[in-house]
Amino acid sequence: MHWWIEAIGYTASILILISLIMSSTKKLRWINLFGSTTFIVYAILTNTYPVAILNLFTAIANIYYLIKIYNSQSYFNILKIQQNNEYIEYFIERNKEDMLKIYDHIDVDFKNSEYNFYILRDIMPVGLFVANKYDEDTLKVELDYVIPMFRDFKAGKYIYEKNKHIFLTKGYNKLITFSDSAKQDKYLVKMGFNKIEESDASRTYLLELND
Repeated sequence: MHWWIEAIGYTASILILISLIMSSTKKLRWINLFGSTTFIVYAILTNTYPVAILNLFTAIANIYYLIKIYNSQSYFNILKIQQNNEYIEYFIERNKEDMLKIYDHIDVDFKNSEYNFYILRDIMPVGLFVANKYDEDTLKVELDYVIPMFRDFKAGKYIYEKNKHIFLTKGYNKLITFSDSAKQDKYLVKMGFNKIEESDASRTYLLELND
């Protein structure tokens, strides 16, 4: 067997393995699709047609679920964090390790902030949003967190695009936030924030809201 044919087989195996450790369902499906497609090529080159057939059906299944993911209309809503709500403590403790990968600390007054709410997706709490006044027309985003399984940017767009009126009606036409992680940088840029300042410790991002 030629070395490059074996390389295709190893590549397919690695892609399948990587897909299985993805926390995002969408990423899992995409990488698994690439892996199964690569396995089909490998199987045809090595005349192992049962392997080709198995991976063909796997690829079809991945395509089917990817179409469902992209066509699904998730129902979003926001729910204010109540003063005596013990669930917030559970949510933070349950996701603290992941949150600290994005924020260097979680020192936020969830109950007394100007904006403090859960992000609901199909009635399930999947994230937290907290913000406070920065100046007369600017709101500082203290925390914007979504659990890994639903970190596909839809929740962020729901807040910053579809619900920006909740900020505009109070006179805030700009949002400012500070990032100290590459993950957060990527997310903020995706949400439309622009980097306006950078230091060794953090980056400052600003989003201008338009009516």
